[in-house]
Amino acid sequence: MEKLLEGSGYMRSLVGATYQCYFSFCGRCSESSGMLSHWVMLVFCFLGQLCADQSMKPQLAAPQLATNNPTLTTVALEKPFCTFDSSLHPNKSYAIYLYVMKSSGSTISSVVTDSSSKPLDNTFQQTHGGQLGPYKAASFDVPNCMSPPKFTDAGDTNKVSDVLKQYLFRVGDDGSCLYDPNFLDICNPPLAPDTTYRFKYVLVDNTEGIMKDQTLWSDPIKTRKGKLPMKIDIWPGQRSGSMIVITSILSVSMFLLLAGLLASVLSALVVSEDPSAETKGPSGTTQQSELRPQLSSE
Repeated sequence: MEKLLEGSGYMRSLVGATYQCYFSFCGRCSESSGMLSHWVMLVFCFLGQLCADQSMKPQLAAPQLATNNPTLTTVALEKPFCTFDSSLHPNKSYAIYLYVMKSSGSTISSVVTDSSSKPLDNTFQQTHGGQLGPYKAASFDVPNCMSPPKFTDAGDTNKVSDVLKQYLFRVGDDGSCLYDPNFLDICNPPLAPDTTYRFKYVLVDNTEGIMKDQTLWSDPIKTRKGKLPMKIDIWPGQRSGSMIVITSILSVSMFLLLAGLLASVLSALVVSEDPSAETKGPSGTTQQSELRPQLSSE
């Protein structure tokens, strides 16, 4: 039943897009065309739309814009550009909800709406971080399909932040919302390391407050696994030649600096001892000269 509810919106969009494709190509076909050709075109449109819709899943962001993705606690996803265009109507307001759940056998439900098609507002805490079911991690405006971000602007330091904000969303990017009692917005806390997650985008009509369309659940995406300190490799063989040369130069320089400092200290000690010896010399001769007259007088 849950899979039926989950896939109902997808199947409606698939069938609608198939007939739209069919009529666009065969609407002007002559009546003399055989029925077989119409069926062939209909099947062709269905298979073509089915293959296209298989890509209607949340995808990892391009590695050129999101390096080291996923990380230990975050996953950067592409925003759904041009995904819901067939479901949008003018003079209406829409929003995109992002749902997250752990990809495990203990997940109770993967449905993101209730019986009246209203999107669920389950939180990270209520679902134990997606263990019991999906939680809402974000809500943002529908990306503008007519003016997508230009990847060439990513090389401009003044525009790169805007490009990233338009193009991707980073799941698990808020490390403080769970511990802030005054936080009332949607919480997007860090994900668990070495854990597999799945993601789904949902199109919501802001006026009616109901779901209008949704993507499939993404393929399983696993966060990175952290290394224990004792397992971190510090052998020089894993270092580059330039790093070894720099380390050697710094070590020799430190040795020479310490040697110079020690030599200066020893030199200062020797200089401080010499004047005391000189003062002792004259005093000794003076005492001897004073004793000689006394002996002569006697």
